[in-house]
Amino acid sequence: MRLSPKIITGVLSAQNKGACDWGWQGFVAYGCNSCVVVVDPETVQVLQVLDKHKSPVVKVKWARENYNHDIGSPYSLRLASGDTTGNIVIWDVGLGESKTEFSDGNRPIQELEWLPWQDASHDLLVALHPPYSVILWNADTGTRLWKKSYTENLISLALDPFCFRNMAFLGQDCIVFIDDFSITKTPSSNGKKFYISSPSGGTKSDTPVGSLERKQSSSSSRNLAKRMTKILVGEGKQREEENIALNECIQLMYLRSCRHHLVLVYPREILILDLEINQTVGIIPAERTGSPFLEVLPMRQRDVLYCLHENGSITCRVRRKTNMQASLPPEGSGAFDDLTQNPSLDVTYDLRCQSDSIRMTRHCRVAGVMYSPVSEAKLALVLSDSRLIFWDLHTVDFQADSKNNKSPLYTPGNSANEYHGTKTVPYPRFALCDMIGQSQLLSPDNESAVKSHGVSLKFLMTGLLNGINSSITVVRMCPPLTTKNWNLYEPLLAVGSHLGSVQILNVGNGQIEREYSVHTSCVRGIEWASLKSFMSYSFPKPGTSNLVKNEILLVDIVSGKATPVRTHRDQESPIEMLRVSHLKQYFIITFKDKPLELWDMKTLTILREMSKSVPHPTALEWSPSHSLKALKKKHQLQQEQQQVPATGSGTKLAGSNSEEANVADNASTSSMDNGSSEPKVATKLTVKEHFVYTDSDGTLYHFLVEGNSFTDASKIPPESGMGSVTWLAWKGDYLAFGDADGQLCLWDLKAKTSRTNSTHRGWIKKIRFAPGRGNFKFLVLYNEGVDIWDINEGKPELTASIKSPKEIPKVVDAEWSGSDRPVLATADGCIHMLDITLKKSSCSIEDRELAEDVWSPYLMPPKGAFLMKHLLQHQAWSDQYTLELQGLREEDKDIQNCVNKNLKLIDVDLASYLGNCRFGTAERCLHTARLFGDESEVRFWTIALYYMRSGKYLAMSKSSSCVFGKQNSGDLYIPPTPSHKECSDLLDLNVPGEKGQGSAWQDQRDQPLEKCHDFLCDNESYKRYQLDRLALHDSKRVTYEHTKKCAENYMMLGETDRSVQLLLETEPENESYYIDCLRSCLVASIRSSGASQSTIKLVATNLIANGKLLEGVQLLCLIDKGMDACRYLQTYGAWELAVWLSKSTLVYTECCEVLKRWVEHLSSTHVNQKSTAVLVLLSLGYFHKVIEMLYGMRQFNRAACFIEAATEFNLLEKTEDNGSLIEAVFLEYARQLSNLGHKKSAMFYCQKAGEKGQQLMKEVEILFS
Repeated sequence: MRLSPKIITGVLSAQNKGACDWGWQGFVAYGCNSCVVVVDPETVQVLQVLDKHKSPVVKVKWARENYNHDIGSPYSLRLASGDTTGNIVIWDVGLGESKTEFSDGNRPIQELEWLPWQDASHDLLVALHPPYSVILWNADTGTRLWKKSYTENLISLALDPFCFRNMAFLGQDCIVFIDDFSITKTPSSNGKKFYISSPSGGTKSDTPVGSLERKQSSSSSRNLAKRMTKILVGEGKQREEENIALNECIQLMYLRSCRHHLVLVYPREILILDLEINQTVGIIPAERTGSPFLEVLPMRQRDVLYCLHENGSITCRVRRKTNMQASLPPEGSGAFDDLTQNPSLDVTYDLRCQSDSIRMTRHCRVAGVMYSPVSEAKLALVLSDSRLIFWDLHTVDFQADSKNNKSPLYTPGNSANEYHGTKTVPYPRFALCDMIGQSQLLSPDNESAVKSHGVSLKFLMTGLLNGINSSITVVRMCPPLTTKNWNLYEPLLAVGSHLGSVQILNVGNGQIEREYSVHTSCVRGIEWASLKSFMSYSFPKPGTSNLVKNEILLVDIVSGKATPVRTHRDQESPIEMLRVSHLKQYFIITFKDKPLELWDMKTLTILREMSKSVPHPTALEWSPSHSLKALKKKHQLQQEQQQVPATGSGTKLAGSNSEEANVADNASTSSMDNGSSEPKVATKLTVKEHFVYTDSDGTLYHFLVEGNSFTDASKIPPESGMGSVTWLAWKGDYLAFGDADGQLCLWDLKAKTSRTNSTHRGWIKKIRFAPGRGNFKFLVLYNEGVDIWDINEGKPELTASIKSPKEIPKVVDAEWSGSDRPVLATADGCIHMLDITLKKSSCSIEDRELAEDVWSPYLMPPKGAFLMKHLLQHQAWSDQYTLELQGLREEDKDIQNCVNKNLKLIDVDLASYLGNCRFGTAERCLHTARLFGDESEVRFWTIALYYMRSGKYLAMSKSSSCVFGKQNSGDLYIPPTPSHKECSDLLDLNVPGEKGQGSAWQDQRDQPLEKCHDFLCDNESYKRYQLDRLALHDSKRVTYEHTKKCAENYMMLGETDRSVQLLLETEPENESYYIDCLRSCLVASIRSSGASQSTIKLVATNLIANGKLLEGVQLLCLIDKGMDACRYLQTYGAWELAVWLSKSTLVYTECCEVLKRWVEHLSSTHVNQKSTAVLVLLSLGYFHKVIEMLYGMRQFNRAACFIEAATEFNLLEKTEDNGSLIEAVFLEYARQLSNLGHKKSAMFYCQKAGEKGQQLMKEVEILFS
């Protein structure tokens, strides 16, 4: 049993609202007062409590894991937290220590975000300080890189997940957009301001936008579109009446599933804004009788929103399938109509499921919600009363019934048992993308739905963690550990609260074991009656009469039975003390204005009430010395003299007494009753005990108690210089007194000496000796802190001190949990278990005693984590895939044991599937990346697996539309092998018959990538999505600028008919009327006249040269010179527009040229986004270039696994051109494995690494010999 320093937290403060985060590392963190609590969601236990802040924590953010991990930059638990005084702390959570601390003055932290994009550094942190300052920090060193002050008051910030230059701020009455964010220099502009008219207010003449769906039939669609634009109005355009404050808006963030979308959350509705047209494209109103919105979490894997409501319920909303706009309406239809408003083009989210609501009270409010970024199907809800609730999203088979009028969602169809494959292990559905397919694809008639099945969603509560549930009034540690009770001992601390409940804490693992709501008012005191039972007393606040109804209960913590003591008493004087004797035979109750009472603990009956003439006690203590040994001898003599019946019962009582002497009495009230069933024998065997107390003058009275007899033994006059004694403590030969003036007096009873020390700290509230034989440390509790003293050669010496509230919040009570572990209960509802110096309140997670083992590579030594990762990813060197590490050297046996222990903790379903992955190494690497919470790997292997499956499908179907086949030969290897040849680890495609083969090809092909992958999606689905968005923009047209933008986009995408229609809509009063008419004539006539192409090209290049880039590009697109248009865009730095144009319009080979140039740009030193460049190369099928680039970035593990995976898919073959590169990768990987100490795998890759590999093999042999 290790009693490590720790803090056990309680209720949250109001300022902790929103301070919570769930990291890729798999752990949850939230702010509780000035502490940060880290919880493991799988085992639902607190792993760490971090304590460095001096004011409430307002923001908590886990570091991102989107970089390549190796021994140089291993998996580590980094966390940033900010408080109300502007202090930011970067933590090493594993060690429980702060790495850096920094601040910019003492203004509070409004927002904290880690920058996710930069390959060069993963230590950059953006902080927003009120009223309008943004600071970029290097979190590793604590240095400020730049500071920018804006002109508007800013409330929150959002980073664009698709473009590192974009950032949005929520102001008090506007939104500020900046598009020049950079890590190297301060943003120069003050951003563009946009004003928002209130979604539920609007101008006097307008209908509220919230009632959009209900009013649609009665108002014209043109007016409707005008009302929709009111939402986002440009800087100079707002009219007086429109400028309605944004103060109702409670949240702003970017949509993570698709580009250019912003979400604004109001209490009664959510707005989806499209930033390309600055308009609302979707509104999600709260249900009329439903609870208002508090927060929205947009997901990435699927277009899903989780919404948190005020009543604590969470709703899941899934994007509805819109009418896909693969082609436009025929020419002439709707060209001059009012507006062909298609309501189904709007972005709509259907409510798919809802969690149960939570009863909100004065003491219980929602403090925050967070989701697992790895699975996106697990959520955690933090409540202000210290509860943490975990919800999991699950799928159940769809049942059509009268209540359920929604169409089903469909699974992605990747379950192995849904195929004709040879493997029968079911696919583990842990992530959101494994549970439901893409909403844009899945309709009952879609081909993807045929191999899927209909499901509906539901939330399941999977975990509940409680903290200390209200402010603490008293704490009491159970009797100490002795040689007799060590086998059943648990370090339990009883905590009494203001609400009348008593919680039992296990201070070993920090968990709350039990809770008893036993009293109706504040708990005033607790005393343990045995190891498994305690007494507590309570009374309400006294009125004018100073009389109260006292409650005393004896609670058995095993059965939970609460036995009332002193029942049927009327209003009386309040209890001042309850003290249980050392052998747990008696207890004394003292009152404020009433004589003390002596009670028998076994029978719970009163033995004696003092006469009124005896002075009233101010402090009382039982003596630890007794005559138990003499009693045992006497008892043995009796045994010899007496026979069975009497002896039986007598032995039982004496035995229980001896147990009590060692304070391990496990008996509840029933065994106490047994003890009293033979009163005659019991009286013979009663042990004599004695107690002392002081009166108001300081006189000490000494009494003896034996059975029912109660004798006044002696009376000692008061110590000179001592005031009114407030506390007595007795251990061994030492008796300590504390008084109201801070005087500490120590009597040595053996040497018959006394010493008085002045503490100069005021009223001594409590003195408590530490447990353990020969240990004479004692703590002294004052109003403003605690001291630790030790008795050295009869002299008390001060060894440690802590002051509150300077170093710790106000201390309410103090105890010892072990011989060197003081426990302090503070006014903020926390229990601090400190080391003996009173300085340290946390330790490393490794040193904590946890109730359950935790699976996490982040808590393992780096060597062990990487060995486990390589073992999980692939085991090409082994005949059979096993989850057991073997063959490490003797000095690495600890690491081997650690890895094997962690491998056993992996989910059983996943472990069995890893050995039978349908798509071999690539799929196994993806599952391993998810297990490790490695953001960078998850992204890489998601894209790699998709394009490998696509490449395999296209190679087998030999289709003329083959994406990879359109290249001449280039860097891509197209397999000449027959279509039925397949690696044994993959799905068996050797199915006889045409039909079987076709279905096997179909199985190889995956659903298109989700929209969140943006430019990495295949060209076909990318173009379809862009046309959809353009149709949506078209349906929202209101202003001339908007119509012009749509016309120009149609022109660039080759949809000339609609472009002409829109250009002809220009009103005659508009100054561009003539130009637009000419443009429409040009666009319409371009196809008939071939001779005009050279003229148009000349005009286009002149326009571009003279600064009219977009106009020139549009002309080039008209004459099918899209490739030239893209080149010009790239030359002038419009890289993303060039990519958009090439993917939407160009044929595959030309598109590859544009994207290859973009890859060069991304790889350049000033942009430094090589990780994105690798993914672009993957999407083009340039596997050779991918390996080259990974090798150049020293990502040997990823490169080696990629080669293995591509070879399994027959998409890569070793040739003269690429042979040296493949060997070089395997050589470096072998060296990596050798350094980790795994000989077998290192030797395997040495053999695949050519001549240099043979050389390394000799070195490995020597190293391991």
